Amino acid sequence: MIKNKLKCAIYTRKSTEEGLEQDFNSLDAQREACEAYIKSQQHEGWILVEKQYNDGGFSGGNLERPALKELFKDIENNKIDIVVVYKVDRLTRSLLDFAKIVELFDSHEASFVSVTQNFNTTTSMGRLTLNILLSFAQFEREVTGERIRDKIAASKKKGMWMGGRIPIGYLKKDKKLFIDENNAEKVQNIFKKYLELKSVPNLKEYLKDNNIKSNTDRFFEKGQLYHILKNNIYTGKIVHKGNIYDGEHTGIIEEKIFNEVQKLLLENATECKNNKSSNSILAGKIFDDKGNRMSPSHSKTRNKKYRYYVSQAITKFNKEKAGSISKLPTEEIEKFIIEEIKAYLSDMAKIQSYISGLSLEQQNQIIKILKEKIIFYDKVVPKILLKVTISEKWIEVILSHNKIKEFLYTLINKDFSKNENNDSNITIKRNIQITTGNTKGCKVLIIRKDGKADNYINETLIKVIVRSFYWHKLIITGQAKNSKDIQKFEKLKNDSYIKQVLNLRFLSPKIIESILNGNQPKNLTITKLFKIKTLNWQEQEQILLG
Repeated sequence: MIKNKLKCAIYTRKSTEEGLEQDFNSLDAQREACEAYIKSQQHEGWILVEKQYNDGGFSGGNLERPALKELFKDIENNKIDIVVVYKVDRLTRSLLDFAKIVELFDSHEASFVSVTQNFNTTTSMGRLTLNILLSFAQFEREVTGERIRDKIAASKKKGMWMGGRIPIGYLKKDKKLFIDENNAEKVQNIFKKYLELKSVPNLKEYLKDNNIKSNTDRFFEKGQLYHILKNNIYTGKIVHKGNIYDGEHTGIIEEKIFNEVQKLLLENATECKNNKSSNSILAGKIFDDKGNRMSPSHSKTRNKKYRYYVSQAITKFNKEKAGSISKLPTEEIEKFIIEEIKAYLSDMAKIQSYISGLSLEQQNQIIKILKEKIIFYDKVVPKILLKVTISEKWIEVILSHNKIKEFLYTLINKDFSKNENNDSNITIKRNIQITTGNTKGCKVLIIRKDGKADNYINETLIKVIVRSFYWHKLIITGQAKNSKDIQKFEKLKNDSYIKQVLNLRFLSPKIIESILNGNQPKNLTITKLFKIKTLNWQEQEQILLG
């Protein structure tokens, strides 16, 4: 059996130049031992490359060695398969550097052997030893990180500025901050004008109109201004992990003015948050099945805004405490809740129980308004809804009896008696089906409309349909040019599957709806979907649905 040829390079190193002038020195001795080892492995296909990699007079404490760099370069160019050294410390004395070297070797499928320590990463035992050493390297990194963090914390407690971007209004000298008279006035003006204008966008426009620029000779952005206005450093303080210490530097802004600015920033932020929440009709009323409130959230992709409800267990970094559904699209759940409440208020038998105390004429007026469907339900829902709880299998909606009655009375401009004590909750519970699509981890809500047990929700089919819409959207929005781009994005082996999935975007809406509702034939498979070649919807339906 013919073995593959493995190109072997010998690396030698000596810390000092002493003795290198001799005919047979330490480097020669190392090389001779390594050559003998390689010769003993000829039956395994090992062959010695002619090029020599010798570092005489270089410390093993770092990687700044010419021969070692040349070795790395040849490994990257796949000219070397195995590196042979006399001892591991000839390669490096640093565990951190050792981890970097191994990472380089692994990325180019190269191994190394220490001939005097029985250390060989071409064998399973060698790799086990390697993993142990790397664990120690990780431990060393973590301990070093802890020491640095402790040093920073201790220094900040003493009020020392520990580096970073120099705040506008200050200069750095001898690792300390000193007031920059040329720019300190700008900072004072920013704080003063914010209290006058009461708005960061207005402050930004004022600075632009008056040609007031930052250190980089650019106009201030909103983010920069928020950072300046919130920065305790301008009061002569140093902040570390929520703790405030007296700094060694002199403040630019009086503490009284700084506190007034913080109060105004908080008021503006609260107002802004309330405005955002008002657009989310379930804000404060939707919970996951472990009792965590789900808060309105959003993300932006290419200037398009996507709105979600997210469990506060996630936002507070307690993922393990989140319910079975931790995030879902706002539009899907709000649409479902509106439809359920709309259906409830369309049940005239139920409505009659609320308005029986009114005159016949008033009752007819209310019923007529409800039947004409001119109600803005997005305004009604927050008024009558008490709570929504969602899990993977069901949604529970709780409505207030008195709030519904109060709403119905307002339709004819009649006051509802607030003194009625017979308020009770109305609970609506519906079975649902949740499936996950390839949409950045967001859950896609699928409703079982008829609630029948014989519906067959095929999650595999649903996922491939969702994926087809998602991938098609990547191309339409310009995030991907073609199936090859999507292949790289999804890290798939080839794009043939992607092309097949993209074709499903052009399936008949009736077929897609039947799959989402679980009404499709039970023998419908992805393979059958992929075999559809016609774009004629009627022909597709005849082939797949019968």
